[in-house]
Amino acid sequence: MELSPNALKILRKRYLKKDEKGRPIETPEGMFRRVARAVSRADEKYRSKKNLRRIEEEFYRVMSRLEFLPNSPTLMNAGRRLGNLLACFVLPIEDSLESIFGTIKHMAIIHQAGGGTGFSFSHLRPRGDIVSSTMGPSSGPISFMEAYNTATETIKQGGTRRGANMGILSVDHPDILDFITCKRKEGKFVNFNISVAIPDSFMEAVREDKKWELVNPRTKEVTVQISARRIFELVSEMIWRNGEPGVIFSDRINRDNPTPRVGRIESTNPCGEAPLLPYESCVLGSINLLKMVVNGRIDWERLKRTVHIGVHFLDNVIDVNKYPLKEIKEMTLGNRKIGLGVMGFADMLIRLGIPYNSEEAVKTAEKVMGFISREAKKKSIELAKERGPFPNFWKSIYSRGSKMRNATRTTIAPTGSISIIAGCSSGIEPLYGITYLHEVLEGMRLLRENPLFKEIAKREGFYSERLMKKVLRKGSVQGLREVPLEYQRIFITAPEISHKWHIRIQAAFQKYTDNAVSKTINFGREIKKKEVKEAILLAYKSGLKGLTAYRQGSRAREALSYCGYPYCVP
Repeated sequence: MELSPNALKILRKRYLKKDEKGRPIETPEGMFRRVARAVSRADEKYRSKKNLRRIEEEFYRVMSRLEFLPNSPTLMNAGRRLGNLLACFVLPIEDSLESIFGTIKHMAIIHQAGGGTGFSFSHLRPRGDIVSSTMGPSSGPISFMEAYNTATETIKQGGTRRGANMGILSVDHPDILDFITCKRKEGKFVNFNISVAIPDSFMEAVREDKKWELVNPRTKEVTVQISARRIFELVSEMIWRNGEPGVIFSDRINRDNPTPRVGRIESTNPCGEAPLLPYESCVLGSINLLKMVVNGRIDWERLKRTVHIGVHFLDNVIDVNKYPLKEIKEMTLGNRKIGLGVMGFADMLIRLGIPYNSEEAVKTAEKVMGFISREAKKKSIELAKERGPFPNFWKSIYSRGSKMRNATRTTIAPTGSISIIAGCSSGIEPLYGITYLHEVLEGMRLLRENPLFKEIAKREGFYSERLMKKVLRKGSVQGLREVPLEYQRIFITAPEISHKWHIRIQAAFQKYTDNAVSKTINFGREIKKKEVKEAILLAYKSGLKGLTAYRQGSRAREALSYCGYPYCVP
């Protein structure tokens, strides 16, 4: 198998079965065999047993060739005691102590099983509001986020990783200004990503410089009117300052809600790519696009085959999964959402000789994701004929068309760990650096080098150890005389790319993605606050469902960094 040293470190640390002393007792091949066997068992319900061996081999082949990998909980837990194979969950929080602390309990169960959780705190009464049972003042949603953060800190996800949460607050909540700034101090709410839920009416109020009403969710009364631009400016400033909060465009998400008669979407999973109903979950998997390029061209037949296997695999996961709560099982089986996505897009562009910040890259993104979306839908229709449509089909936006097995088929996830295993770039992100440090797994730092640069440099005759030392220090090849200009353009890195190209690529994928797209605009350290504001406005105009951005060097400790800053590799 084509596993890098970094991939082996990740697998041994997190994924492979271990004995009582924590020593791996499983090989990577054994892990993929375990997963393929466990997931293929779902076909027993729909096909004769004689097909199971063929399906298991099909699943094993695409994983062991690193053409497709499911989300981390599937690799860790398939065929094992915990049995939770899903990554993304959303839990409801209502305005009562019973709901608030009951949801903490449910969160703990999900985190222990290896999943991540998202919450909307928008229904909680604001700080200082009356508590009728005691006639005392409410502490507000941010104080309860502290309780969730503390509970998460004490729970290891399946003994392998810290819990991850998404906390969302509606932009019309009276505590919104405090929420926007709650992570101003580095180290606060370390187990939360936070996002502001923004409707279309707010963006209109920003454009027209109107007042914006903050509304008590308990009484439905307006508490104060405030400049919409003041809120927008504060969000932009905090993104510039330390990368949070993100924004989600709530009306756009609900316009694409496939089951509006089942409920309204108020939250997403921790990285924002899976907008989900309360108690809903979603299983993710990603196709390695680097493996879909053969002799400088996209192998469309291989991609089609991998899409069909991926949809089949993910639909099976829903059947073999052990659900942590009966409410989650009911909602998940009702809609059968899956999220097939991609990783290695930047590597694919390099193989094709296309710069990330180019019209050709945008066209390639649309062509590839459009193809994946169409083939995923075909496979879901085929599965519906064999297995029946998802139970809420008749309450869905598809009810007058072809029956489908899955309410959603596609999602673009960040693929942090599985892209390391697959040996490709993350999700649809550009290269962060040609060489850079990546902090993973509670402090493990990996030196990541893009193997395509070394391969091409040797092939084209500009490789040298001296050049590689320069690249190691800088992380970039821009301005290096040894590197021909055409390869400087192809090996451009995230902070060197204008936010406009980041957003155009994200919008190209979102156009053909049922759920949402997880993507971070990694700004260079010298960008101005106005560029953040421009990015939010452009993201909204471009049809994105949300935006995450980070300015290089805005935190003392960063997950991704160049060797010269803030860490150095001996």
